[in-house]
Amino acid sequence: MREFSEDYLHRTREGMWDDSRAALEPLALESRERILDVGCGTGELSRVLAAESPGEVVGCDADPDLLRAAAANAPPIPTVAGDAYRLPFPDDAFDLVVCQALLINLPDPAAALSEFARVSRDLVAAVEPDNGAVEVDSSVGAEDALERRARDAYLDGVATDVALGADAREAFAAADADFEVFETRRYDHVRTVEPPYSEGAVAAARRKATGAGLADDRETMLEGALTAAEYDDLRSEWRAMGRDVIEQMEARAYRRREAVPFFVTVGRV
Repeated sequence: MREFSEDYLHRTREGMWDDSRAALEPLALESRERILDVGCGTGELSRVLAAESPGEVVGCDADPDLLRAAAANAPPIPTVAGDAYRLPFPDDAFDLVVCQALLINLPDPAAALSEFARVSRDLVAAVEPDNGAVEVDSSVGAEDALERRARDAYLDGVATDVALGADAREAFAAADADFEVFETRRYDHVRTVEPPYSEGAVAAARRKATGAGLADDRETMLEGALTAAEYDDLRSEWRAMGRDVIEQMEARAYRRREAVPFFVTVGRV
């Protein structure tokens, strides 16, 4: 699977579930005794689950650096190192197994769901985004179109299904487990940038102006149909857009709204 840094997870998941937790209602968190968060990363979802449930929440991830970061956060969540395909737990150890933005990074999401079913005696839930349906509204006119071009090129070069969210039912159906998928709810994770600008927003603008963010994704983007010449053209336009972002920030005029649709798909074993 693809790996992510603590900083990346913080930037992309910051504020998620702060505005509404209605999409998590089918998980019946108030009645759960033991919950497993697979691919917990730095523990953002684990802490939400713990806040909504009276039961025990356990985080599991294959990356020891992320588990150390999760343990350092408050409140601390018990964590275990483990592989999503071979969870280090006995059968029926939990009454809810959930993951967030994990299946989109796995080459075989159905196999992971089968393993989730093995250790769950009741529900399995997947909280997955549709990264192909991200919407951006920016005061810099070129930003939306350029981000769409860059995102499409990146998605074309990624081997896993990073737009799985809306179609997660198909992965449940393909799993080697008897699932009754009874609900899918949508949650839009909205991130805004407006004055006063955070340090993270300023750093992101600088990365656009230098092309650093696009450079990080160059190898993946060139795995798809994008040519090296097309990438160079895109990066040149991207850097010009980044300079416009910084100019508007200096005038306190820059605003940006990004909405990433997540789909909470719940199945009973």
